[in-house]
Amino acid sequence: MPDDNESACQILSLLAFGQETIGLRWKEELLHCRAIALCFRKEREFKVSIKFASKADLHHLKEFLQGRQVDNPHETIQCLDVVLRSKPSNSYEAVGRSFFHRNFGSGKLDDGLDYWKGFYQSLRPTQMGLSLNIDISARAFIEPIYVSEFVFNYLNLGDRNSPLSEQDRIKVKRALKGVKVESTYLNYTKRFNIIGVSTESTESLMFTIDTSGAQISVSEYFRQHRSIELMYPRLPAIQSGIGRPIYIPMELCKIVEGQRYSRKLNGRQVTALLQATCERPANREGAIRKMVERNNYNHDELVNREFGIQIRPELMSVEARVLPAPLLKYHDSGKLKRVRPNEGQWNMMNKKMINGGKVDFWTCVNFSGCNDDVVERFISELVATCRSRGMEFRPRPLVPTCTKPSNQIEKSLRDIHSDCLKRRKQLQLLLIILPDETGSYGLIKRVCETELGIVSQCCQPKNILKSNNHQFLENVSLKINVKVGGRNTVLEKALCRKIPFVSDRPTIIFGADVTHPQPGDESSPSIAAVVASMDWPEVTKYRALVSAQGHMEEIIQDLCINEDSGMIREHLVAFYQNNKCFPHRLIFYRDGVSEGQFYQVLLYEVDAIRKACKELQPDYQPRITFVVVQKRHHTRLFPADHRNPKTADESGNILPGTVVDTKICHPNQFDFYLCSHAGIQGTSRPAHYHVLFDENHFSANGLQMLTYSLCYTYARCTRSVSIVPPAYYAHLAAFRARYYIKGGDLSYNGSAAAGPDGVMRERVREVRALPAIMDNVKDVMFYC
Repeated sequence: MPDDNESACQILSLLAFGQETIGLRWKEELLHCRAIALCFRKEREFKVSIKFASKADLHHLKEFLQGRQVDNPHETIQCLDVVLRSKPSNSYEAVGRSFFHRNFGSGKLDDGLDYWKGFYQSLRPTQMGLSLNIDISARAFIEPIYVSEFVFNYLNLGDRNSPLSEQDRIKVKRALKGVKVESTYLNYTKRFNIIGVSTESTESLMFTIDTSGAQISVSEYFRQHRSIELMYPRLPAIQSGIGRPIYIPMELCKIVEGQRYSRKLNGRQVTALLQATCERPANREGAIRKMVERNNYNHDELVNREFGIQIRPELMSVEARVLPAPLLKYHDSGKLKRVRPNEGQWNMMNKKMINGGKVDFWTCVNFSGCNDDVVERFISELVATCRSRGMEFRPRPLVPTCTKPSNQIEKSLRDIHSDCLKRRKQLQLLLIILPDETGSYGLIKRVCETELGIVSQCCQPKNILKSNNHQFLENVSLKINVKVGGRNTVLEKALCRKIPFVSDRPTIIFGADVTHPQPGDESSPSIAAVVASMDWPEVTKYRALVSAQGHMEEIIQDLCINEDSGMIREHLVAFYQNNKCFPHRLIFYRDGVSEGQFYQVLLYEVDAIRKACKELQPDYQPRITFVVVQKRHHTRLFPADHRNPKTADESGNILPGTVVDTKICHPNQFDFYLCSHAGIQGTSRPAHYHVLFDENHFSANGLQMLTYSLCYTYARCTRSVSIVPPAYYAHLAAFRARYYIKGGDLSYNGSAAAGPDGVMRERVREVRALPAIMDNVKDVMFYC
């Protein structure tokens, strides 16, 4: 069958001559056996009717780019994008808007996976006209090896002659479902998709071979009828075919090259992929230039001659400003009361937290193999660090520290909680040294935060064992302080009431995000989180609320439920309890929204905020500014001179505070790119802020300075962060809430019924609510 882009061009040509029906022919291989793939070929003819849908309006596009037309001509831009994608689509493996090929670079990710390098390509409307966004990309692909070899690599099996356990068989089934393979035992190549894996091995899996009803195993069939002695008869067979299943031995099928791996990578694979694609700015810029040169758009006959499109091969030069870092305020009892960070970073040396938290009732439990002396040394050093940074931390625990077996975590936590209650004290902080093996963090957080009402701080055993690990102790003390209600630092201008659009009247700053299930999970809910500042005018303490909603649903459903409940209402009431007034101004940073969802989010979520305010008081109408924060984009900013300290840092990245709001931004809307962090590895990616709604009438500089200044108030480290902290906190809270799904299952409640085609479909799609976070936990920044 012809390629989609090629078909589109052929169809345009046919329609130009008034032809509306065209004939297509191709050979189709049909399956003709109850259990084994025997094939014959048959030529089939199809008639396809084509109707005229719309005409690309280039005049509309021109008016839009010049700011005289508000509506984005998506169809016209998409049409031009199809033209530009035609040649790459025929030459490389297309995944979304990216193209990959082994020749661009490849390597091993282990467990049956490779990575391929490639490039991202997208046509975008900007202030300077149409812009072709090109960036370097990389993706995991399934290694083109025999299916049996993939299984051994994927499961890391040393013994290839033993049958798979049921758990391993299910893992393999999930990994292989939908993968295209080609048979190697026929006289010609036959390709098909895997739809499942047999429950029995090929030596045990029986099928009827003829009309007499005689039974034979799959492995025996191949020995007798194909003269093939299977090397791994204890492996299950792969299943193909719709309706009556067809089983084929894994060792006789090879995975077709160029298939992306769409499931979640493990930690080791993610690290390997990042290391393979991590490039310094100068190297990345050079790679992008070479990619544009390789693609040679201006010599593409379709692009240049037939459509008359010209691509300028040089990178676009844009003007940028570097915003000044804000002045941070620490406690007056420290040697240094104020600090202005340099290149997005500073430290806690000679400083004390602006508001040190108070910890009277605490203890520690050790689930690791660390001995008691090591644990006691660590506790002593951590308490000393917290006290030296201005916290009121009682030296001795409420109940003695203890070591418990890692297979009794839940019971141990409940026992500690009971011991504290017997003393008529509420535990304020529980230090937990995690087990040596991974996988218990989620259980600990779920039990502590939703059942016992305990704020906890977990530490990895490897960090406990290190001596003189001052930086680790400093970072942990920062997290503990905000978890017990303290503040680490605040903006000097916040204390002086000099932050424009914030200090002049009570203001609340929201952050919101929705996290979705990992790839391959088709039933778990999406989880929404909304955080809100509670401490005007300092705006550093953020309270978090979470909720489960429909699978892959991006719009936050529980912002306003009814007149008595909803996430916005609960935050506004909490703000009133802390500040004795409702906020006059709402600034809402929304993370995780793609451009295609802007209108939908604006329509529903801003309306939900309005309704929540009105239900508090009929005449309560605070001014709203709604800003979308985008981090997953492919716009990269490179300094004109990578060695100039006025425009680049030591890594060659643009300086923290670099902001661009012209040329590459939207033709007629309020948006900007801001790099608020220092590049540590690779090339910095600026955050893209897009203002969808603004009743507060922010100036460009006013919103940019506020956003950049807030990036220095992130509680968990002494560095400015890449996206505004409320959006970052919302992401952390949503990620934390997924641990509350007991056993990893919070799927839809509903019955299923078979449709006329026999496919089972859900009738009711209801999502069970997440377990409630205990009130004392909810009121502090427990998610840090």
